Amino acid sequence: MSSTVLSQFGALGVSERLVQALSKAGLDEPTPIQAKAIPPGLEGRDVLGCAQTGTGKTAAFVIPMIERLAAGPKGHPRGLILAPTRELAFQIQGTVDKLGRSCGIFGTTVVGGADMHAQVRGLRQRPDIIIATPGRLLDHMWQGTILFTKLSIVVLDEADRMLDMGFAPQLNQIIEALPDKRQTLLFSATMPDNLDDLARMSLKDPVKALVAKSATVAEGVTHNVHHINNSEKTSLLLSILKETEGSVLVFTRTKHRADRIGETLEKVGCSSAVLHSGRRLPQRRAALEGFRRGRFEVLVATDIAARGLDVDNIRHVINYDLPNVPEDYVHRIGRTARMKAIGWATSFVTGEDHRSLRMIEKLLGKAVPCAPGSRAPEASHVATRAPRPGYGNSNGPRGSRPGFANGNGPRGPHSDRPGRNQSGGRPRSTSYTF
Repeated sequence: MSSTVLSQFGALGVSERLVQALSKAGLDEPTPIQAKAIPPGLEGRDVLGCAQTGTGKTAAFVIPMIERLAAGPKGHPRGLILAPTRELAFQIQGTVDKLGRSCGIFGTTVVGGADMHAQVRGLRQRPDIIIATPGRLLDHMWQGTILFTKLSIVVLDEADRMLDMGFAPQLNQIIEALPDKRQTLLFSATMPDNLDDLARMSLKDPVKALVAKSATVAEGVTHNVHHINNSEKTSLLLSILKETEGSVLVFTRTKHRADRIGETLEKVGCSSAVLHSGRRLPQRRAALEGFRRGRFEVLVATDIAARGLDVDNIRHVINYDLPNVPEDYVHRIGRTARMKAIGWATSFVTGEDHRSLRMIEKLLGKAVPCAPGSRAPEASHVATRAPRPGYGNSNGPRGSRPGFANGNGPRGPHSDRPGRNQSGGRPRSTSYTF
């Protein structure tokens, strides 16, 4: 282990045994978000963290959680990490496994689509940390298989994405059921208005670890757009894939389109996999793991893969369809050029997408350049600027974003069940109104 690693992480207050685990995991120096979030996290302060995707936010909260839990009693779950997707939950579990082993800390994952009985068996092993998606966590809380009477640290990871996915009612119930005396760390890649309500509800006098302004494209990404017709998309995709060396991540707007593109790539002999919420959990894990290990050159996915997933050396991100929400553009292209690497991103823009592109460019504060060989954009593309969706109006492809301020978004599967309002007990059905 280098003295540089020891001095840099050690200077943040990280113990020597965890510094050694960090070195073995290839974490040689703290990223900016880690340098800002770890010290107050180790002190037991609440933290509000915001940084670009791919900047090491997971370690920024896992490190202080492991250090603080290692110094406390064993036998009950004392740490909870909430994530929006199963894939991100399993990835966080991997980080906990790597870093926690040296400190005698271990965790278990509870997500939808997995065997409930197997999860109960894992919980009986009395893990120190539970990594969960909101819906399945509520399932266990209602069945009494998870109690948080000893909980001391909570992490809300990719909090903005959880609100986008309609988890506001579930988050209401979960947070209300947690002990009042706890440390909470909230991490997000963007800071939309409805996130302020969640922060006020869950955080107490937080330290703000803000590394970059919301919706900032990573420096190493070269991104551009192709103005084309819908009928030209697939042929252009195949052309780009032939010219690209390395892994390619293709984003579509719908599950059906992802499946269709996957079938097309299979017919032309391209090594590819498909990832979306309609696939069974083993299929999703096999697709992601195969892409991560290089067995698949191309991964075709919906926005389930746009947040937090750590896959090294993605060479090119292709937006076959533009996202519905402009912030998701930043998250998608942030899958390449992670951790100061370089990468490329190409978006296909049809006549139907000009309004969405204007909203993306308004968010970025500048135009996205045309790719070489692209036809010129229509003159109306830059004529007007549309308001961002979901911020006090109903404009935009998805209307108002689900959040605490207006109560929008689908209610959770257990939102009408009765419960107890006790610290660490079962969640109460009523939701806060902000």
